[in-house]
Amino acid sequence: MKFYITTPIYYANDIPHIGHSYTTIASDIMARWKRLKGFDVFFLTGTDEHGAKIVAAAKKKGEIPQKLCDKMSAKFKEAWELLNISYTDFIRTTERKHFVSVEKILSILFDKGFIFKKKYEELYCIGCERFYAQKDLDENGCCPFHKTKPVLQSEENYFFRLSSFQNALIDRIVDANHREHIEIQPEERRNEIIGKLKLGLEDVSFSRSAVEWGIPLPFDGGQTAYVWVDALINYITGVGYQENETKFQKYWPADIHLMAKDILWFHSVIWPAILMGAGLPLPKKLYSHGFFTLNGNKMSKSLGNVVSPRELVDKYGVDAARYLAATIIPFGPDGDISWQRLTLKYNTDLANNLGNLISRTLKMAEKYFNLYVPQTIPDLELVRKVVTVLKKKFALNMDNMQFHKAAETLQSAITLVNRQIEIDAPWKLAKTDTDKLASCIYAYLQSADIIIMHLLPFMPTMAEKIWQITGAGCDINLTAKKYFKDAVIPENGFSISNAKLQSPGILFPRIA
Repeated sequence: MKFYITTPIYYANDIPHIGHSYTTIASDIMARWKRLKGFDVFFLTGTDEHGAKIVAAAKKKGEIPQKLCDKMSAKFKEAWELLNISYTDFIRTTERKHFVSVEKILSILFDKGFIFKKKYEELYCIGCERFYAQKDLDENGCCPFHKTKPVLQSEENYFFRLSSFQNALIDRIVDANHREHIEIQPEERRNEIIGKLKLGLEDVSFSRSAVEWGIPLPFDGGQTAYVWVDALINYITGVGYQENETKFQKYWPADIHLMAKDILWFHSVIWPAILMGAGLPLPKKLYSHGFFTLNGNKMSKSLGNVVSPRELVDKYGVDAARYLAATIIPFGPDGDISWQRLTLKYNTDLANNLGNLISRTLKMAEKYFNLYVPQTIPDLELVRKVVTVLKKKFALNMDNMQFHKAAETLQSAITLVNRQIEIDAPWKLAKTDTDKLASCIYAYLQSADIIIMHLLPFMPTMAEKIWQITGAGCDINLTAKKYFKDAVIPENGFSISNAKLQSPGILFPRIA
């Protein structure tokens, strides 16, 4: 079974921030989850490196565009390494293999008559690097995303007959039984796309005559491909289009494209139309998420309130930063965050709940069993209760990218074990029933192991660390794969009887 997941490729003139991190962490969590379920996962991310904005930024810095792209692309790679992102490939649109893909797709579309030349005059947003019809602007006549007035531009360039794909697109989005159905999530965004499609489609510009920093058109070397046309085609370049046919046939079509809501139109309308025109299969699912605000304010470099990956990691640690970013708001709608909310969730979920469970269990094992897994007749009743809690919702929420709900389920399981400790009162059993005490400590360890396996996609390094602390004598990744594939729990659990435990120290120090 294959699973191909993508983030959008990020514009190389940007600085990695929490918006980029959110999409990328979500993609990584899904990729790790699918691997645990036995899928052959290809996870693609990268940088979009052409266009007028790159030229302007490079000129301002006194650099050539390629040098600027090299530096900025490296910043994204550094950010993803910092956040432990397990991508399969990091694509750059300045790579030669990508030029070959773009040239091939544009040649096919041109030869089929889907690309034609005309002179036009339209409103152009420099920030978006795209043209807008008057009806697509806000009530002030501004770009809905950049809040600046577009400028009127006139050029003779090449257009794509997007209008000819209107009915085909509606059929594929509306009809769930269509053999090339495109699922769009969340539902309200799907409805928005359908509503706009039914209003009609206009042909769109596919090239620029005044922008040299781009991929030359194969049929007119005097013009370059529009930056966003070039960018969309990365998804097939990344899995071997025109380079490795076996690889391409294996992984394409994409199982899911993840993106922010401002580029959903490109991905749900223009990208499928390009693919239909070129005779290629369509992506199966598109999932867009909303925007972050910080303390109710839009994040922007000019306001100085952009949250970087480094800031998150410095404050909470890598694994906690991943967990918080993915679960602080639902994946889909807009959401407001604050350092106060992030810290509260960190202290509640990780320091107080998970950290407390591991710490108190290991302290009891140290006090009563000299830091060894107790030797006892296994009683896995508590483990089964934990599994029941997790099985009801966890996998479904993960598959639907509702990571906040998956995290809530995990917290419920942790709370269940912490409450059971209060009910059992091991400190009393130590005086009255040492056999029952051994059975209880054993059950807490085994329950923690189950919970930790489920945390693996969110917190891969910390999960592995805790797994070793609790005396589990096997590779957590291999064990989790078997568990999620076959639902196998060893008769004696995962922590090995009489195995030496480790003092956990403070796994999640409380943050003021």
